[in-house]
Amino acid sequence: MTSLDFPARPARPSDADRERALHVLREGAAEGRLSQDTFLRRLELVLTAQACSELSLATADLESRGKAQGAVLRMVGRMSAFHIRIRRAWRTERLPKLMLPSPGPIPLTIGRAPGVGLRLNHETVSRSHAALRSEGKGWMLRDLGSTNGTCVNGRRVVGEVPVGPGDHITFGHVDYVLTERGNGP
Repeated sequence: MTSLDFPARPARPSDADRERALHVLREGAAEGRLSQDTFLRRLELVLTAQACSELSLATADLESRGKAQGAVLRMVGRMSAFHIRIRRAWRTERLPKLMLPSPGPIPLTIGRAPGVGLRLNHETVSRSHAALRSEGKGWMLRDLGSTNGTCVNGRRVVGEVPVGPGDHITFGHVDYVLTERGNGP
């Protein structure tokens, strides 16, 4: 029996083929076209695929769109988010102002407990919620392990982040806009 007599098997997918399939899966998940469970199942299929046809089956409904279709979908996404941006801008203008204190060596502690520098009496604010400290010519805000979190401009604070006048700060469900002395009403 010669080597030509053996039945031919399909070629196994290369690492590059798997990477392309994984990229398609990641893009599909990022666009919200796959649930987390579906993403994980398909990820396992791609990683264990024995043939290129299995990779194609795992990504068939997620293949790249044409340029025109992608542009239309991006435009629809922007238009649907427009009212959210309008509402956020309207709300930000109406938020109460939180004046930055005079710079000093002691951080301003923010929370619900008696004795903190800025006491916020709201059930979503932790007893010791956050700390604001001056650093050079700027300010740093740190969440102190609060239950409901601290956000700056809609992003949750992890560790310490720089803040300044005009930033939208949220402690639990209590919102403020930071201002400097002389900039407030």
